[in-house]
Amino acid sequence: MTFTGFVGTVCMFPMRAIIAASVALRIHPNTLTLIGLLINIGAAWALAVDRFVLAGAIMVVANIFDFIDGKVAALTNTGSRFGAFWDSTLDRLSDIVLFLGLIYLYSSLGRTDYVMVAALAMMFSIMTSYARARAESLIEKCKVGFMERPERIVLFMIGAFTDRMAGVLWVILVLSIVAVANRIHYTYLTLNGRPVPTGSNVVTRACWRAFFWQDPRMTLPYDAWVIAILAFVWLVPPDWLGDPTAFGLGLWELLR
Repeated sequence: MTFTGFVGTVCMFPMRAIIAASVALRIHPNTLTLIGLLINIGAAWALAVDRFVLAGAIMVVANIFDFIDGKVAALTNTGSRFGAFWDSTLDRLSDIVLFLGLIYLYSSLGRTDYVMVAALAMMFSIMTSYARARAESLIEKCKVGFMERPERIVLFMIGAFTDRMAGVLWVILVLSIVAVANRIHYTYLTLNGRPVPTGSNVVTRACWRAFFWQDPRMTLPYDAWVIAILAFVWLVPPDWLGDPTAFGLGLWELLR
């Protein structure tokens, strides 16, 4: 079992009880989706007022509802095309409100640089979802790219609980830009009947495989990416937000 597979298995134990309770209470999955959004608005408020640990706890609760709505719909046979549309639309709103909470916080701190980082991360996160939705109106499937919504939400929670939101935002921004780029490239190749590049040697093969990321979650390559991202997030100093020169000084101290 992989590291992420183990975490997923452990988390499923309480989830099964919550799903069973929702089914027994006959809560409609669309209602669960709406509750998740409303709770995420509370998390955005906590981020805006610099109460990160509280925000992380609220996000955990909100994303329980976000996770179980599809499971409840399947078990109660209440899934519908509107339900899928409702879920996707409210997911985008949940993403936006969390970023808006951070944008408000950074603007109140006078950190224009991180206002821009958060705004760009929000823009490319939404574009990641839009690019796939638009591509799949033209081709059968466009599920490439590592930084999808589950990864963003988990990173948000890690950043909140560890006060490492600076590193989290950079990871989300960079990997979301890559995801948008590779979905555009993948769609172009598919529409023109061209194969996905594979490379002629070990280095180029690794680069193309990382760019057109298609490895499923809970696999060894996925775990390797997760560990690399967590290491980067942890090494980015939390006081980077307090002083624009702090990261440079911190890096200098590490290198000495």
